[in-house]
Amino acid sequence: MIARIVSPLLAVIFAITSVHAQTPAANPFVGTWKLIAADKLLPDGTRVADYGTEPHGMAIFTADGNFMVEVFRDVRMKFAGNDRAKATFDEYREAQLSGSCLFGTYRVDPASGKVTMKIDRSTFPNNDDTTQVRAYELKGDTLSWKVPARPDGSIPITVLRRMSAQ
Repeated sequence: MIARIVSPLLAVIFAITSVHAQTPAANPFVGTWKLIAADKLLPDGTRVADYGTEPHGMAIFTADGNFMVEVFRDVRMKFAGNDRAKATFDEYREAQLSGSCLFGTYRVDPASGKVTMKIDRSTFPNNDDTTQVRAYELKGDTLSWKVPARPDGSIPITVLRRMSAQ
């Protein structure tokens, strides 16, 4: 009797954990990554810097399937009044456009070269509670992916270098 109750319960627990966790061999993303480029591919095929020539940022991917990514322009405008609640329209606009951050859960499929990111929250609110599938490329300790195209047709490209594996 107990075995009939415990056995299905264990199966459910195993299924839930296997959905959220991947073995390190199956999940090459696990670790801490430093942003080394934040470019964009223009509709004519030209690749240009999107957040300056030396953008700042990092990404963390945990073994249990959580992630966070931060990208910031290399040069950012300071608020003149030093009060984030009383900035000008231009200061708010520049602050919004000079960074991109998001977090949520993820799953890597090395066989297809795709990562599925379930975005909980993003500095671009339209991405909140969405799922994005991104093709990725991993060469040694350099990871890159293309973000879905923007309305202007440009495609952001994120490039990261591994700092440490967890």
